[in-house]
Amino acid sequence: MLRSEQVTIDCLQYCNWSPAIFDQMAQGGVDAVHVTICYHEDFGETVQNLETWNRRFQDYSDRIVPGRVAEDVLTARAAGKTAIFFGFQNCSPIEDDVDRVEICHQLGVRFMQLSYNNQSLLATGCYEKEDPGITRMGRQVIREMNRVGLVIDMSHSAERSTLEAIEYSTRPIAITHANPASWHPALRNKSDEVLKALAASGGMVGFSLYPHHLKNLSDCTLPDFCAMVADTAEKMGIDHIGIGSDLCQDQPDSVVAWMRNGRWTRDTDYGEGSSSIPGFPDPPAWFRDNRDFPALGQELLTVGFSKVEVRQIMGGNWLEFFRRSFTREN
Repeated sequence: MLRSEQVTIDCLQYCNWSPAIFDQMAQGGVDAVHVTICYHEDFGETVQNLETWNRRFQDYSDRIVPGRVAEDVLTARAAGKTAIFFGFQNCSPIEDDVDRVEICHQLGVRFMQLSYNNQSLLATGCYEKEDPGITRMGRQVIREMNRVGLVIDMSHSAERSTLEAIEYSTRPIAITHANPASWHPALRNKSDEVLKALAASGGMVGFSLYPHHLKNLSDCTLPDFCAMVADTAEKMGIDHIGIGSDLCQDQPDSVVAWMRNGRWTRDTDYGEGSSSIPGFPDPPAWFRDNRDFPALGQELLTVGFSKVEVRQIMGGNWLEFFRRSFTREN
């Protein structure tokens, strides 16, 4: 299938991976995806997840290839394939060892969140009542992530911790999957203060399509979503926005318990926006899988973005961010 002129990059998915999903990526013209390979796993368990992905690269080499640097996106695109970039939604794989940062980067990881909802050794998650900010170890890890080219992701982190990560990092950071809290006040969505500081530092936000992060949840309309993108572009500038869909396609509801609870609690944590509803929410009708990316791009044109701006939002901005971020510091 021939790709359009537009580079398409989704900066967060956690799907139940299958040949059908990889085919849908091709049908939707998706050139690169940042995939979650860790929620609560320790280092050894994360290596096992990497082994699984290496087998996928062998078994489905006609559809997916490993992503390590920005140019891998263009190489995959030219071959009609999708480049897969690895990321952690928690810092658990490095445990309490700062040297693991470089090891994880050498294993192909390119993004790491400093916290996932809860307090970690590095930063505070967005579910905590108190946010003391980046810890002593967190500052050291930020410095090491900057050195090796591992992107700091604060998607699930609390306000003060996120602002301090922006301040302490010598490189632009990312919020790979979240929306403005002023549009929908989910715990995971970000304040205007955070978004403006992120843009001022050269960082990126990826707009989430996960229903708990959307105004009117599963009933959010595509025009409303694109209007939010346009409003955020006014606040942050067109160069700092992209897509991080948080697509969790074909996952069984049992996976939600692992995402929310890990092994840190025996209690049921239903999570944000779903106080008593277990399992995954229904996706919005206009975004059910990777084949729906072209329609999203078309609607962005409808709300007033130019073709050049749509190309930036749908992947061009992420591609430039990858170029700046995945290399080691001198």
